[in-house]
Amino acid sequence: MSKLTTFLKYWGPAILMMVVIFGFSSIPSDELLNFGLLDFIVKKGGHALGYALLSLTFLRGIKSESRLVNPRWFFLAWAMAVLYSATDEFHQSFVPGRHPAVTDVMIDAVGAGLALFLASRYYKQKRPATRAGR
Repeated sequence: MSKLTTFLKYWGPAILMMVVIFGFSSIPSDELLNFGLLDFIVKKGGHALGYALLSLTFLRGIKSESRLVNPRWFFLAWAMAVLYSATDEFHQSFVPGRHPAVTDVMIDAVGAGLALFLASRYYKQKRPATRAGR
């Protein structure tokens, strides 16, 4: 497998998620769908879900082909997602009718953190048990 193919295999999903998030953030506010009474829940839930998925794709890229999982990778994936969230909020300051919000970054951080916490539990369960004395 070529280096580019290997890179895209592990980092392609993260790149795709960043493009999707950037695309949604580029929509002017007057063109956004309104979900009525559920508008706040749908949009903030979308933030949390989007960054949850982004953090997991970052973890995939960091982990690459390794069968072992370093606990530091979870923090790195979370930090990358939060950093992307902050830059995305800055990007929104240039979109008509949109504005950056620190609360959105916090929601994104919680979504990313929750997803990575669940992933860490998954990897702990998946790890084979070791015998004492080995």
